[in-house]
Order: sequence, then C-alpha cells, then structure tokens
Amino acid sequence: MRLSLLLGSSGSIFQALLRPFPVFGRKLLSCAVTLPHLNNLRKTMHYQTEARGSPNTTDYRIYFKNSDGSYISPFHDIPLIAEAEQDNGLPAKKVKRKESEALFNMVVEVPRWSNAKMEIATKEPLNPIKQDVKKGKLRYVANIFPHKGYIWNYGAIPQTWEDPNHTDSETKCCGDNDPIDVCDIGMQVCSPGQVIQVKVLGILAMIDEGEMDWKVMAINSEDPDAKNLNDLDDVRKSRPGHLEATVDWFRKYKVPDGKSENQFGFNAQFQDKDFAVKIIKSTHAHWRALVQKKTNIGGIECKNVSCCDSPFKCNATEARDVIQSAPALGCGHSVSSEVDKWHFV
Repeated sequence: MRLSLLLGSSGSIFQALLRPFPVFGRKLLSCAVTLPHLNNLRKTMHYQTEARGSPNTTDYRIYFKNSDGSYISPFHDIPLIAEAEQDNGLPAKKVKRKESEALFNMVVEVPRWSNAKMEIATKEPLNPIKQDVKKGKLRYVANIFPHKGYIWNYGAIPQTWEDPNHTDSETKCCGDNDPIDVCDIGMQVCSPGQVIQVKVLGILAMIDEGEMDWKVMAINSEDPDAKNLNDLDDVRKSRPGHLEATVDWFRKYKVPDGKSENQFGFNAQFQDKDFAVKIIKSTHAHWRALVQKKTNIGGIECKNVSCCDSPFKCNATEARDVIQSAPALGCGHSVSSEVDKWHFV
C-alpha cells in the first residue's frame, strides 16, 4: 500500500503497523508528514516533479520532468498555451477560440492557505521551484487577519517575462524581472509544482517598490464553477468581496515586515480579460527575446531543452547533470510557530 494512502484516512493503520518498531517508526513518520511530496516523482498532468534537498531549508528544490521523463525548465519548456488532449494523450482537434478564451498553463508555486513564499528560481539552471530567502532566512508571508497565508493558488504563467528594460506605457514602471504572476481562484487547493490549465478573467496592475508586477486573475479550467465564470463581472456576482480582498491582500502583505503598502496602477481597478491577454502576449514576446538572447538577460538563467531557436538550448544529458548535482531528498525541518501568528493591519 502506498505511503500517501496510509497517511490519509488510514493514518491510524499506518501508525499501528509501525508500533512494534518505535524508533524506526517515529523517524519514518516524521519524514513522511513533513514532506510536501511523499513520492520523489509526482504526476501533475503531463509533467512530473522531483524534489531535492530538505523541505523548509534553503537547499530544497522542486525540479520538473516532462511525460517522457526528461528534465525541463518550468519557466522555458512548459508552453504558454494549454493544448487540448484526448483521453489517449494525443492532441485533440483544435477548436477555434477567441484569444481571450484561450486556456493558459499555470505553474503553481504556492498553494492556497499556505505561507511559504515558493517561487520559480529564475537565476538557477532549469529554474526549479525554491523558497525565497531574504537576509539568509526563508520567507513566509504573514497572516493578515482574516486571511491565512495566500488566499488563492499562486503561481506563474510559463514562457512570460516582465522585462526590467521595458517601461509600461500606462504606469511608467519597468518589469520586475520575473514570469507574470497568476492567482487561481478555483476551489481545489493545489500543490507546489502542479501544472494546471486556467481561464483568464482579468488583471491587476500592482506596483511593487516601483516595479511593474502584474497579477492575472484566473480560474482552473477543471473547477466546477469555471464554465460560469467568464469575466470579472461573473466573479463579482458569484463571489462578492473576492476581488476587493485580493486588492487588500496585495496592498498590505508586506506591512508586517516593516515595508510600506504596495501601490497600484489604474486606481487599483482590475482590467478586463481582453486587457489581461494583451499583457500576457506582451510578456510572452519579451520572454521570446530573452531566450533568443535578443535582449539583456539580467542574470536570468535561460537553459532549456525545447526552444529550437535559443542559443541556451541544452541536451537531456546536460539537463540531468544539473539535477544530479543537487542534494538528495531529505527529511523536512520544522517551521517556526511565528509563521502562524495573526497580524492586524
């Protein structure tokens, strides 16, 4: 029986099985419950993740594989647009859609209700997911009452890049040197490294310490409500207060760390899905220039295995060498109780 199943509703059975072996049992159970990924490889749509290092430490990384088992970069090798597939895994017949109705891939970095600031490591080879570090310490977002951690599944749209050399015509701010961020408002609580397909609903122009930091609002296409949520008006009608809570969260989430409130373009008003798709297309064009070395890469690691016109393209052996140089998967470390503290801002 798989360990993940035993630790679910049958956790008591698992503990009973280990009772005759108290020392070994406690050690195994401690490792299992602290690992976000109970399996070293976890299927996530047509991608797998492989964890390295020890969770809740600075060396923890989540690397990605495609369906063939080859290591890839989630930043550069997962396509922007999600292709529909049949049950047999083959591409389905393409359906003509408006640009604003396209489904985009989303790489989940942070599950809803969690605090660890996980992110794609843009300056490391193959861009694994890691936990952000400031002043040598792992970063956790504060709980701003009444919210617990992040209030949506938070992540990035692959093959996009907010170019720090590009000044936005509306806000007059330059990009933040990262893939464009996306908030999934679906009901499912996802896992770090999960790749989902999302329907874009709108976008918020956040300005983070003078940098442009777009926040795309979207919903998991597999969510039961996805067919009924097609734009921001639908969100306002069916989920009153959700968009306002999102603005409030982004405005205040750094205040407990001693920083000032974030600012916004467009008077903190969400822009519609057509505008959002336009911004996504723009950041995709900036990403393409990045991997083709047609712009200043600014320390970004562009190693990839699938971009044919990229001078940074590598072979499967080179990609595997990157992962093999990372620390082996270890037991998770404990997290400070300070992470659960409430902040009233």
